[in-house]
Amino acid sequence: MDFNVKKLAADAGTFLSRAVQFTEEKFGQAEKTELDAQLENLLSKAETTKIWTEKIMKQTEVLLQPNPNTRIEEFVYEKLDRKAPSRMNNFEQLGQYMLDAGNDFGPGTAYGSALIKCGEAENRIGSAERELIHTSAVSFLAPLRNFLEGDYKTISKERKLLQNKRLDLDAAKARLKKAKVSESRSAQLNASQPQGDNFMLWAEEVTKAEQDVRITQSEFDRQAEITRLLLEGIGSTHTHHLRCLNDYVDAQVTYYAQCYQYMVDLQKQLGSFPTFSSNNNQTTSASAMPNTGPPLSASSVPLSTLNNPITTDYKLSSSGTRKARVLYDYDAADSSELSLLADEVITVYSLPGMDSDWLMSERGNQKGKVPITYLELLN
Repeated sequence: MDFNVKKLAADAGTFLSRAVQFTEEKFGQAEKTELDAQLENLLSKAETTKIWTEKIMKQTEVLLQPNPNTRIEEFVYEKLDRKAPSRMNNFEQLGQYMLDAGNDFGPGTAYGSALIKCGEAENRIGSAERELIHTSAVSFLAPLRNFLEGDYKTISKERKLLQNKRLDLDAAKARLKKAKVSESRSAQLNASQPQGDNFMLWAEEVTKAEQDVRITQSEFDRQAEITRLLLEGIGSTHTHHLRCLNDYVDAQVTYYAQCYQYMVDLQKQLGSFPTFSSNNNQTTSASAMPNTGPPLSASSVPLSTLNNPITTDYKLSSSGTRKARVLYDYDAADSSELSLLADEVITVYSLPGMDSDWLMSERGNQKGKVPITYLELLN
């Protein structure tokens, strides 16, 4: 108990001494030991790194999860070391609505089928977004958070100790200065008896103060070196964060490339669905044509008939064109051909002198040759 009381009293005395020194420095009534320029630069660099790391991390979290309530919930679960409940993201929710609507309207209808295809694409984008969030959290956000909650906290702790050691040093210097002034005055007042009691008292005080200065200077120097070594690690932190930044960019590149490909594929699929005619503003499609019999496949039509579409009543409409459904995916070999996707509906026709195994096809503003074996001609 006696030890604890003494320690408590000593700690209180030290705290009071530091408070007095700090206050006097603020009012310009006490001298302050300045840190060397290199250490000051390192401290400034660490502080700047901490500020910008916090801002970048928080804004990245907002970008990946715009809903603040969800972010708070995920933060709470993380602190409780529990897994947050799984929920659909915005893309997946929209995709599910589209799928449900498409099935309700009927997969056999043009609109219902288009909704289902869009819903599937939105779900794929949602999965890609989920992967982006996971990858970014592991490879980018986690290292930033580890720096703030680990390395920088250690730096802050040692920096605070350095500040306390500096205050102790300056307080010891102030006591030494006062002791020397008092010793000098005592010597002047007792010039005839330089070895008087009062003079000896201040001489002992000076000796004690000089010893305190040596001890506090040594402790300050040691703490300054420890702090310096930690601060020099900020350069390595920047290098590590640069690698993490590259990983984050790679994850974004992958995500946006996937989204682009999903949308391009969807656009091609939707190109086979009805469009509005500029002549009569009425929708035309293969499903809207009169059903006069089972679909006629290209392979079942004589090639000579296909090569003379204008004289073939059952093959072409009065405009010389006909709708056809693509049976298989086809990649164009050159610019004269047209790439095809299975199940899309295109307009086909023949030109004089064409090879009987090929037809000209149109899809929107795109034109090109296609092999008839990849087509099912519609009535």
